Amino acid sequence: MKKWIAGAALALAAMTGTAFADGHGDYPERPIMLMVSYGAGGATDFQARIVTMTAGNEDALGMPMAIVNKPGAGGRVGWNWFATQAEADGYTLGAYNIPHFIAQSIEGGVDYSADSFEPIANWGADPAVFVVGADSAFNSMDDVVNFAKENPGGLTFSGAGLFVGHHIAALQLEKAAGVKMAYIPNNAGGAGAMRAVISGEVMGGVNNLSDAYRAQAAGNVKILGVFDLERNSFLPDVPTLIEQGYDIDNASVNFRGVMVPKGTPQAVIDHLAATVPAMFENGRVQSRMEAGGSPMHVMNRDEVLEMWAARQATLEELLAGL
Repeated sequence: MKKWIAGAALALAAMTGTAFADGHGDYPERPIMLMVSYGAGGATDFQARIVTMTAGNEDALGMPMAIVNKPGAGGRVGWNWFATQAEADGYTLGAYNIPHFIAQSIEGGVDYSADSFEPIANWGADPAVFVVGADSAFNSMDDVVNFAKENPGGLTFSGAGLFVGHHIAALQLEKAAGVKMAYIPNNAGGAGAMRAVISGEVMGGVNNLSDAYRAQAAGNVKILGVFDLERNSFLPDVPTLIEQGYDIDNASVNFRGVMVPKGTPQAVIDHLAATVPAMFENGRVQSRMEAGGSPMHVMNRDEVLEMWAARQATLEELLAGL
């Protein structure tokens, strides 16, 4: 009987993966949670559910990944929890949004910085866009800016929160156009900000290209400009802000990916870093992302570390100027 139990244990170990040499056992041995600090239905949540859908495959992590939403305050609620309360055991992962959490840490009042987390891999790069309702009289960014000049502070527009990519794009637009507008952060994130535009609660909004792409396809909004250096392949007919005469770079482009809390065992980080990028590159994942108008930009851990450091330097300079 003892021999049978020992044999069964060895067989189970063989099925669940290779044991780590440093005593962390077979990883993962149970389902993994991915914390998204924005509400259900927004771009981060929508994309996170797609890029993790193959996590349970044998050629991926071999265990499913469940999304848990902790929205509020432009991501601060979720990231504060992730930095201070999440278990650093490899079973609690978090979705990151850059420039969001770096900009928020620079502005202060939060319990995290880039040093609080360890990146694993990046799945996407989603530019900000300016949207208006489908029946709006605005048909270009010049229409928006001219109204703002004639009505200082009178043009209301939504975004997912304070010091997220949307807010940074908004600040850049005000500076480049020399106008003052009324930016209204939405506590329900990008999905809530888009609903505010569609319902007419606000006159316009800065949102993610992926959210806007779906809303425009449904006939609910018009997209007037892209906050990036070049036009996007999903919206080839929509000019950049630069093309329309506004000196605005790509600082607000929203990079999304997966991270773990600082203190997670290095063996776990290494295993995730070796596995997750290939999961993002799965053909089913990529086709679903393309169908949803979600631009992908897969980067490995080393590339993400470089990107985080570069964005930290860029944002420190940018926010000081704004």
